[in-house]
Amino acid sequence: MTAKRFAFVIEDLYGGGAEKSLLYTADGLRQRGNRVKVFILRDRIEHRIPEGLEIVDLEAVNRFTKLFSNPLVERWQAGRIARALDTFAPDVIISCSCDKITRHLRYPNLHFWIKSDISAKFSDPKQRAKAFAKVHRFYTGRKVIAVSQGVKDNLVEVIGLEADEIRAIYNPYEQEPFLAMADEPAALPEGDYLINVGTYEPRKRHDRLLRAYKASGVSTPLMLLGKGKGDQETRLRALIDELGLAGRVILPGYQTNPYPFIRHAKALVLSSDSEGLPRALIEALLLGTPVVSVDCPSGPREILRGTLAPFLVPREDEAALAEAIAAMDAAPIEVTEAHYRPFLKQTVLPQFEALE
Repeated sequence: MTAKRFAFVIEDLYGGGAEKSLLYTADGLRQRGNRVKVFILRDRIEHRIPEGLEIVDLEAVNRFTKLFSNPLVERWQAGRIARALDTFAPDVIISCSCDKITRHLRYPNLHFWIKSDISAKFSDPKQRAKAFAKVHRFYTGRKVIAVSQGVKDNLVEVIGLEADEIRAIYNPYEQEPFLAMADEPAALPEGDYLINVGTYEPRKRHDRLLRAYKASGVSTPLMLLGKGKGDQETRLRALIDELGLAGRVILPGYQTNPYPFIRHAKALVLSSDSEGLPRALIEALLLGTPVVSVDCPSGPREILRGTLAPFLVPREDEAALAEAIAAMDAAPIEVTEAHYRPFLKQTVLPQFEALE
């Protein structure tokens, strides 16, 4: 395939999965011989930038634009982006996490990359209706990339989006860097343990996980790897005490490199109410760690296949989750390449290269 010019647009590179996935995708396309630029709207970078990947700060977000955010300001910001894009002349433009601004751009090759299941984020009817209206306003008649088939289905079937084009493309992964990071030194606990990786927030449903873990009757300790805002960690610790699990649940604090902990775990358990395409499940499989998950919208069903399928349980069924934890603890599934092949970069990146 002829090399293409890709432009990625994102507000900044500070934060979690969306930013990390963008960098992996952009650099993977660059390594395949494509010309790639990542345009950020403010100079706020937390992630490690791959060597050779070009990052351009457009200085389109500042204290003024945050304070006076409105459609007029958004159009001014979009104008700065448009000038940079016109100079670069990309074959494909991908907007990620800054669609409030990029929706004002009118390029036939502009794709909006949606990373989460919007339909599962809101339980309040008014908030849900407002979120759905925003989706229609931003993406009707536009080109959309959904991070999973589940996200795509919910956009079309639940929200009723009528996009010009919508396709599901997974985030691409490369196994070797994860294995290398997993070999770095870490203060690992002695003996076996189960692990959950995620921010201490209500959507991750640590309460569901802890109750199911207690009901499972396993003696293997459970590690909760993450951090919380405000009093979330205090509440979590209180629940652990309330359930009588203080001696069995490990909270090692936030780890900049979680991969040694994931690789050496007996299994990873996900208990969230909603996800887009949960990185923790895929990364665990890349490291040879089997997984247990609730069947939340919208990614786990696409990940737990083959011999892992019995370990996907209904979201609200804590008894089934407890049984799955116990079964995995007793006889962990052996992870093979077939479990993670759909997410490898050699499978995924050609789908990005096919965009127009």
